[in-house]
Amino acid sequence: MSNTQSAAAGRVKALLDANSFVEIGAGVKARSTDFGLSAKAEPGDGVITGYGTVNGSLVYVYSQDAAVLGGSIGEMHARKIGRIYELARKMGAPVVGFLDSTGVRIEESVDALDALGSIYNALVTGSGLIPQIAVVAGSCGGGLAFIPALSDFVFMTDKAALSVNSPDAVEGSSKDVLDVSAPAYQAEQGNIDVCGSEEEVLAGVRELLSFLPSNNEDGAEEIPCNDDLNRSTGALSSLTNDAAELVKVVADNGIFFETKKTYGKNMVTGFVRLAGATVGVVANRGVKEVICGTCAKKAADFIRFCDAFDIPVLTFANVAGFARHERNENLLPKAAARLLSAYTNATVPKVTVVTKKALGSASILMGSRAAGADVVLSWPDATIGAMDPKAAGKILAAGQDAAAMRKASEAYGALQANVAAASARGFVDTVIDEADTRKFVIGALEMLYSKREERPAKKHGTI
Repeated sequence: MSNTQSAAAGRVKALLDANSFVEIGAGVKARSTDFGLSAKAEPGDGVITGYGTVNGSLVYVYSQDAAVLGGSIGEMHARKIGRIYELARKMGAPVVGFLDSTGVRIEESVDALDALGSIYNALVTGSGLIPQIAVVAGSCGGGLAFIPALSDFVFMTDKAALSVNSPDAVEGSSKDVLDVSAPAYQAEQGNIDVCGSEEEVLAGVRELLSFLPSNNEDGAEEIPCNDDLNRSTGALSSLTNDAAELVKVVADNGIFFETKKTYGKNMVTGFVRLAGATVGVVANRGVKEVICGTCAKKAADFIRFCDAFDIPVLTFANVAGFARHERNENLLPKAAARLLSAYTNATVPKVTVVTKKALGSASILMGSRAAGADVVLSWPDATIGAMDPKAAGKILAAGQDAAAMRKASEAYGALQANVAAASARGFVDTVIDEADTRKFVIGALEMLYSKREERPAKKHGTI
């Protein structure tokens, strides 16, 4: 491996299985000679590229080397990355990129700008064909910041920096007041899936890759399941306020890879295995039982990824309405529409479990029958309807005393806002005990294993 003592080389070595890395383009050098660049040029041109294996599966990798010309992007640097993407698309294998660069190489001017554009092109062309993971391991600013944004999943080490503009150049921001380039800030804005030390990030990338298929045609590898498929999940209702913990109880061996944990906290997304097969999970975090704009966007993006790579979607619905604040009003309409569009357009198996509440138009967004769910299960005590019974009672008995409103609420709950009423109209397929959730979900997904669904021919939707 070229420049074997560099941090860039160490990241590649730490990610891949031992002795599996094969370098490509180690002898490539910059062609430009302007501004004395020829005297600075080194083999590799500031990026290590090649392939290896992670958990025995083929993975292509590139790692920018800040020790060589600052890891800056020039013509040949970009050509090496483009070559990796070309091979990855042909072979149907994921790409992991380590980003650590000063940005576009100014000595190469328009050639360098075109080179950066060619990397964008490679990511866009590969989107939906092969999984793309970006690891922000050092400086990642300016136009380079769009590379993680174009990737499927983004990891960031705790000493790295990510921003389009320097923090000191952003109005109201500075590294001393609000560092917009910091991992915590970027994660809270939804730009990062996982932050941590370099060791934690590398372990996280390896774990994520174990859940993902190599491409959009080969399903994710199914591993032998040593967890009882019929295992009781016990009193899951005690965990509805922390959906991530609920999901762990249902998953094989309690393993849940959560994505974007600090963004859109009212929604939980991530991957589990059920009967050894990868399943994408979307769940309402039940503390507030509301959908906000950020969590709708988070869920929509995740569902679209699952659909592109033929990963089934399991939804745990517990929602009573929408968040109420000014920023949410600006974001929510379009974000909610995209969430509904993502569910409706997804042709993968879709199973929904109503755990506590499914009320109003917000419930339609959470994997409802109207949004295309193949199987809808519900716990027996869930409240399902157009409105919370207490609110409905106030409307139905408007102008009357408290006793009349209470009576109207009880009548509405008994007639219109319960599992029996939803089941009678076919909106719930099966009422299950919460302790049987794992068993019924696995059964539904196994039944849907060979699902095939065709949609009207069109170029693409516009939502």
